[in-house]
Amino acid sequence: MSALRTLFIGGTGVISSACVRAAVTAGHEVTVVTRGRSRQRPPPDGVRALEADARDAEALRGVLRGVLGDERFDVVASFIGYSASDVAVDLEVFAGRTDQYVFISTCSVYAHPAAVLPLRESAARSAPLFEYPANKIVCEDLLLAAHRTTGFPVTIVRPAHVYDRTTLPLLAGWTAVERMRQCRPVVVHGDGTSLWNLMHADDFARAFVPLLGNPRAVGEAVHVTSSELITWDQIHLAVARAAGVEPVLVHRSSEDIGRVVEWMDVVLREDFRHSVLYDRSRLGDLVPGFAEQYTVASGMRETVEWFDADPARRTVDESLDEAFDVLAGTRAPVG
Repeated sequence: MSALRTLFIGGTGVISSACVRAAVTAGHEVTVVTRGRSRQRPPPDGVRALEADARDAEALRGVLRGVLGDERFDVVASFIGYSASDVAVDLEVFAGRTDQYVFISTCSVYAHPAAVLPLRESAARSAPLFEYPANKIVCEDLLLAAHRTTGFPVTIVRPAHVYDRTTLPLLAGWTAVERMRQCRPVVVHGDGTSLWNLMHADDFARAFVPLLGNPRAVGEAVHVTSSELITWDQIHLAVARAAGVEPVLVHRSSEDIGRVVEWMDVVLREDFRHSVLYDRSRLGDLVPGFAEQYTVASGMRETVEWFDADPARRTVDESLDEAFDVLAGTRAPVG
């Protein structure tokens, strides 16, 4: 494929930074628009970095006009579209100015529990109580309506749970690892056997970049997910083994956890407790031969090594630590 003139809205997050690196490696000309530079995930050499509030149409137009004039982009990819107003800005600014607009959505848009597994991209979408996927559904619908009525060249990409070396794919984060290393129980929702999908950001990026400039992906929604089947108990075991310990796992219902840790309530009840399995046949058609390079085990080893390399990264949430003691029965509830 020839080099593409690409614009990434966002470029310093877990997913977007990996995609920027992969696009540069593939030889594409990459411009990113962010609110500021990231110390943790700075853009690589060769990337044109612009600073603007991408959710302000005039500010976005201004920064692009100042550097790029009225030229078109082969691809615009939005990693920070979270609301109808966000998408409205991009429809206004990029209509007629790009051959492909890629919107990063989420696999959390699907109705749970799923009526049929594996989930196809055409499966029912519904998230009445979970704001994040509910807003993504609204964004998807606006973009697809624009595609139907005006030909706006949208591609919707749905990732599942993506992590990189700086993130642990546990709601308790590093607090869970510290508890494991202290031989204290870590709480897992349900019975720990529900299936989940974890994908390393570098693997996501390797699947994502070949979708750019692909006319067969326009007007489509595509899963970019891992092929590895893994339960929540297995995820915790992979983290523990990377940390050099055997964990003590205690199982509690999502409802019980939500009563003690309020912010986990909707996430667990509406998303994490449900088994998920995604059909990847469309991705296989569009990116033939794609296969992940990371397993969850190898990814967790990389992540734990990153945290262990700097004590400042190994922070413990004291309120969550206390909540786990309550849920594990080693501390009496307060009040």
